[in-house]
Amino acid sequence: MARETKYYDILGVDPSASEGELKKAYRKLALKYHPDKNPDAGDKFKEISHAYEVLSDSEKRQMYDQYGEEGLNGQGGMGGMDAEDLFSQLFGGGLFGGGGGGRSRGPQGPRRGKDMVHHLKVSLEDLYKGKSTKLALQKHVLCGKCDGKGGKDGAVRTCNGCGGQGVRVTIRQMGPMMQQFQQACPDCRGQGEIINEKDRCKQCVGKKILGEKKILEVFIDKGMKNGQNITFSGEGDQAPGIVPGDIIITLDEKPHSTFQRNGDDLVYHAKIDLLTALAGGQFAIPHLDDRILLVSVLPGEAIQPDMVKVVPNEGMPAYRHQTHGHLFVKFTVEFPQSNWADEETIAKLNAILPARSPLPSFGNKQVDEVVLADASGYQSQRGAHAHYEEDDDDEGGQPGVQCAQS
Repeated sequence: MARETKYYDILGVDPSASEGELKKAYRKLALKYHPDKNPDAGDKFKEISHAYEVLSDSEKRQMYDQYGEEGLNGQGGMGGMDAEDLFSQLFGGGLFGGGGGGRSRGPQGPRRGKDMVHHLKVSLEDLYKGKSTKLALQKHVLCGKCDGKGGKDGAVRTCNGCGGQGVRVTIRQMGPMMQQFQQACPDCRGQGEIINEKDRCKQCVGKKILGEKKILEVFIDKGMKNGQNITFSGEGDQAPGIVPGDIIITLDEKPHSTFQRNGDDLVYHAKIDLLTALAGGQFAIPHLDDRILLVSVLPGEAIQPDMVKVVPNEGMPAYRHQTHGHLFVKFTVEFPQSNWADEETIAKLNAILPARSPLPSFGNKQVDEVVLADASGYQSQRGAHAHYEEDDDDEGGQPGVQCAQS
């Protein structure tokens, strides 16, 4: 029976687990807590890797089973292989570096840089007609004078203080425990390389990269949608030993004053007068490609408020297709002002328009005839009356208190 089970508990296995069971448990946990997939789990990943490194070594496992972590002090218990190196050895390279994370290597080849995402505001007209626009961006490029080396040939040397890792690992004993600390190497300032001052490139001052203004010509195709991406492969920031990522332009559609877009369809809100709604007529729609659509309302069609009609095939162009969506028209009918007609005109309307609906039978109920008035004046009076009632309550003192009668 194992004297101490901490490392077995970290991997979630029994102290009698076989080598295959240990490897299976480590693979599952390492994939779950790898920093490229779970950036906040770096310490957990190191803990898992260290436990597996000890238990996968038969000699270290035997020592651990007999004497616990104290027995590993003479075996390099908290040193050994780096967690990333152990992961790469078992999996054959990093697994999560392809999407722009910029940290892990694939099975072969250099790391891939991060993608650069920029948002471009476009109008609905741009998306309808298509457009070519130029976009100025700032990016990093390799220094042309030193070819990204930072100095003369042979001037760049690996830092002896960190072995080119850019970090130093120190181990401190705190009672019976050994604790590992990692910090940026002070000799190379975390770069992993050292270049003498006199040998540094005069253009990049040893930084190997320079800032550059990049002009991209962005082609917006007809029918593109809000949130759609335009990708410039390999145009991201450059750095030594890094495959540049992509520049991704994301389209942000600006709200339109007249049209609303629904996929490949358009919605237009039209205001027409009552005469056009009842007797027919025409109204104009200024379209997104500068054409004017002259729309006819048929006589007697009787357009009603909020009614929706359609003009087929006059919507948005479908992306990379020759078809168009439809143009839906939602109507608002504008009625004339009050008292717009005299008695003679009203009589003509009575003769022309459909007859009024008859009144229902009231039976023996009392009938009072009333006349409609403008509500705005009454609403203001009602508010003022309520205000006066509140004032009266305030002046009356505390409610429920009465003067004594003599």
